[in-house]
Amino acid sequence: MDLSVIIPLFNEDESLPELAAWIERVVNANGYSYEVIMIDDGSTDNSWNVIESLRAQNPNIRGIKFQRNYGKSAALNEGFKAAQGDVIITMDADMQDSPDEIPELRKMIIEEGYDLVSGWKKKRYDNTLTKNIPSKLFNAAARKSSGIKLHDFNCGLKAYRKKVVKSIEVYGEMHRYIPILAKWAGFRKIGEKVVEHRARKFGVTKFGWERFVNGFLDLFSIMFVGKFGKRPMHFFGLWGSIVFFLGLVIWTYLFVAKFAFLKYNMTDRPIFYVGVISLVIGTQLFLAGFLGELISRNSAERNSYLIEEKIGL
Repeated sequence: MDLSVIIPLFNEDESLPELAAWIERVVNANGYSYEVIMIDDGSTDNSWNVIESLRAQNPNIRGIKFQRNYGKSAALNEGFKAAQGDVIITMDADMQDSPDEIPELRKMIIEEGYDLVSGWKKKRYDNTLTKNIPSKLFNAAARKSSGIKLHDFNCGLKAYRKKVVKSIEVYGEMHRYIPILAKWAGFRKIGEKVVEHRARKFGVTKFGWERFVNGFLDLFSIMFVGKFGKRPMHFFGLWGSIVFFLGLVIWTYLFVAKFAFLKYNMTDRPIFYVGVISLVIGTQLFLAGFLGELISRNSAERNSYLIEEKIGL
């Protein structure tokens, strides 16, 4: 199969028929064998009925329905597991991403050898105060910390080589940083393409202000997990050793001073308590490292969600 188009959605019943027809026109014009996988992330509107209707009209459309809303990361992860195409395209269901970008994105994967190509919405139709400025801050922080030179990490329109999506796991709210997950998995050729950003035609955005705070927290989390997720003792053990050694030095000094000055009382000096705290914290960091090693070696599947129904899969 040439192409898999993955569309996570939540309450987007109005846009789905037009989006599906647009994708069909593009892929037929280019002669691709394809599938469209729509993941209904617990919608409360008529989205699943629309997907069933579209499936009846076009057997290349497939659907996955979550029992409740689990978030975009869970939807993408399930779509990645189901995808069969050599190239996987992800796009949002709100029609702000243009399916006309598909052929060029696929070409960059197949002919230019990219592992992942991220869209860059250079000209946006969002509110500048609430979206553009926070987005620039997120992307600047992500570029600096990851070393990946992308302008728009969170763009929903991306293209992947099949091996990439089968090698990564998207969990929590990590869909914003899939390029970083891909890099940590060993895929280094990550590119970018300027894509069209369209004004929303139906409905309203499903993301609130809290995503700005979550975005930074997720970035710190993914950088830590990417570096120390499989070897937590290297982080906690190092700092535990440093802090414990500091406490040991303090207590050694106080012990020697006690015998050198018989009238000296160790507990009268504030440094005594610094030493106690250092020994305790150092020991706790060591224990955290051991627990982290146990968890990382025995962790079950990160994603846990219930799928109510599937069609075409």
